[in-house]
Amino acid sequence: MAAARDVVERYVAEGRPAYGLTTGLGARVVESLPADALAVFSRQTVLGRAHSVGPPLPTELVRAAVLVRANGLARGGSGARPELADAFLALLEHRIHPVVPSIGSIGAGDICVLAHIALVLIGEGEAELRGDTMPGAQALAAAGLEPLTLAPKDGLAAISSNAVSAGSAAIALVDGRAALEAAHAAAALSLEGFRASLTPLDERVVEARPAPGQAECAAALRGLLADGSLARSGGRRLQDPLSFRCVSQVHGSLATALDLLAAALEPELNGSGDNPLVLVDSGEIVSTGNFLVPGLALAADAVALALAQVANLSAARAARLLTAKVSDLPQNLAPAGSTGAGMAPLLKVAEALTAEIVHAATPATLASFAGTDAVEDAATGAPLATMRLLGLLERLRLVSALELVVAAQAVDLAGIEQLGRGTSAIHAAVRELVEPMQTERPLGGDVQRVAAALARVCAAGAS
Repeated sequence: MAAARDVVERYVAEGRPAYGLTTGLGARVVESLPADALAVFSRQTVLGRAHSVGPPLPTELVRAAVLVRANGLARGGSGARPELADAFLALLEHRIHPVVPSIGSIGAGDICVLAHIALVLIGEGEAELRGDTMPGAQALAAAGLEPLTLAPKDGLAAISSNAVSAGSAAIALVDGRAALEAAHAAAALSLEGFRASLTPLDERVVEARPAPGQAECAAALRGLLADGSLARSGGRRLQDPLSFRCVSQVHGSLATALDLLAAALEPELNGSGDNPLVLVDSGEIVSTGNFLVPGLALAADAVALALAQVANLSAARAARLLTAKVSDLPQNLAPAGSTGAGMAPLLKVAEALTAEIVHAATPATLASFAGTDAVEDAATGAPLATMRLLGLLERLRLVSALELVVAAQAVDLAGIEQLGRGTSAIHAAVRELVEPMQTERPLGGDVQRVAAALARVCAAGAS
């Protein structure tokens, strides 16, 4: 960082043209700035771009964005002073969380959103500290910190990043991998309750057409079902519905999409996407397009579509378990002697959840952006693509929880001789939270308790 800053100082001293340092921004790149105006311009860059609107970002996402930007600054490409990175890290250490309206970026740098974080660094804007929202200057003072005085280029460096998009993608990646494990658990318990054929999970079958992710997911499911009576004896039907037969293929597509997201995310977390970029070895400051992140946005879209596939399959399995003519279980998994609807109304909930997921999974990268000043004429939709994953994953947790509640009831009614190693533990965990349905009662609370447990497991895995 110090070496890159030396390049910036040399450009300033020599009055050499450099975008956003000694010239204006956007269409005003043709305007040169006098040396005595550069520090003021740096502050104006922040004040003049904090225009986001809408509900504030959740605290975990604000912290993620702060960390991502600090890490990007540490690469040196921004040419910012080390003090700027220190200021970002101080926000994390003292748990000062800027209030950041969530809507204002189209994925060509999260400038208008990140500016609200930079506001607090300079003693402006608002922040949350110990549960109270207060002016940024007050939050800094309460933590014993002084507002940062921005030097030339510091203002642009503070906000020229896709840190919100990358931060939300990182959270979604961790949560997505946990969601895949939860989907495996729900599917495995449904396979037990349905007494499904396990030949589609056979290694030989997978090797016959080794689709990406399929072998990994088939192995995970076999592991959950191992040592159970179903794994030893096989299913009761020659061929099962697709929602049971094709679990490894569909879950494999999500695993593959998550790997794609991880590959697209790593350079955003650890690289320099700044424009302009400081090249220390040659002593240059050059124009770039590294702030455009189509790969990250497309990968996030792929995850969203894969989540919708997983959710649809989960809801379909729950429906099959409730259908007596294919499950060979009591209709609607109703307890013996019941004249009520059993668990059938849960299908409406499953379908409502999957409808929300499918609607929200519409690719964000298809949006059209007009741009400004005939210069900024491209964007990716990355923040929408990545941030909506968090809501999709919350819905998928509910779908998996619903399937677990239904599958546990199916297992109880089927009288399984011996569950697998994993499915035995899964069934026991569900039964710690949810009693078997022995009479008509509300089930929504049961689903939400299981979903909350899945969220806790996800949080524990992330930490």
